[in-house]
Amino acid sequence: MARDECLKRYTRLIDRMPGFPASVQRILELTANPDSSPGELVAALERDPVITVRVLKLVNSPWFGLARPVSSVRQAMVIAGLNTLRNLALSIAAVGMLPTRNDAGMDTGRFLEHSLGVATIARLLARRLGVPESENTDHFVAGLLHDFGKIVLIRHAGEDYAPVLAAAAAGPVPLHREEARRLGVDHAELGGLLIEHWGLPAPLAGAVRYHHVPDHDGDWSLLRDTVFAANQIVRHLDFGDSGNPVIEPFPRPIRERFGADLAELTEALDDPGAELEATRLFMQSEEDSR
Repeated sequence: MARDECLKRYTRLIDRMPGFPASVQRILELTANPDSSPGELVAALERDPVITVRVLKLVNSPWFGLARPVSSVRQAMVIAGLNTLRNLALSIAAVGMLPTRNDAGMDTGRFLEHSLGVATIARLLARRLGVPESENTDHFVAGLLHDFGKIVLIRHAGEDYAPVLAAAAAGPVPLHREEARRLGVDHAELGGLLIEHWGLPAPLAGAVRYHHVPDHDGDWSLLRDTVFAANQIVRHLDFGDSGNPVIEPFPRPIRERFGADLAELTEALDDPGAELEATRLFMQSEEDSR
C-alpha cells in the first residue's frame, strides 16, 4: 500500500480517539487566553470534583515534593502555579485514555511506567538547562504524551500493530522504523497529529512529532531534545516498556545541547532512580483511580 494511502488509513483512526473532558477543555481554553484570571481556572477545576480530588492528591504526594500540604485548588495554584495545575489536569485526562486491554499485546501498565519515566526525566533535564519551574511541567507533559501515537494504533488497529511490536522486540531495528516500513507511518507522526487534533499547543505537537528526529529545527526543539534524551535514559535504566528496546546513542545536536553523551548525562543527574521510584506513586495513584 502506498504511503499516502497508509497515512490516510491510520490518521483516520485519530478521529476515533476520545477527547478531553469538558472541564479539561475549559482549562486549556483559559490558560491559552492571556486575559483569563486565575480565579476562572480555579472555578473550572472545582466544577470537576474527580479532577479536583486527583490533582490535590498528586500535588500533596511525595512525587511533587511541596514543602507543606494543600487542601484547596486555590492553595495549590498559589504554591504550584497555574501552568502546573493545567498540566496535571491534562496528564490525568490523558492517562485515563489508556485501554486496559488491547489486541496488540502491549502491556499498558508498563507503557504508562515508561511514559511517566520519560516525563519525569524530561522535567529534570529542563531544570538542568535552566528552564523556570513554572515552565518545566511543559516538558513533563511532552514526555508523558510522546508515545501516544502508539495508543492510536493499540486502541484501533491492534491486529495490525501486534506483528510490528513483535518485530521490534526481536531487534535490532527501532520500533518507529519498523512502523514506517510495515505500516507506512510511525507513532511519532500519528502522535503529533493527535496532539493537533486535541487542540494542544503547536510546540507540544512538534516535540511529539519529531522526538525521534533530533536534528530537525523548530521552535519546539528544546522540548523535543529533553524528550529524546529522557527517552534514552529511561530505556537505559530499564524503567517501563514502550515496545521499543533499542537505546539510541546521542547524536551531535543532543550532545551539544546537554554537553554530555548518554552515559555521562545519566550519571550527572541527581539520583534519577529515586526520582523514578517517586514517579511510581503517580502511576499507582492514576491506576487506583481508573
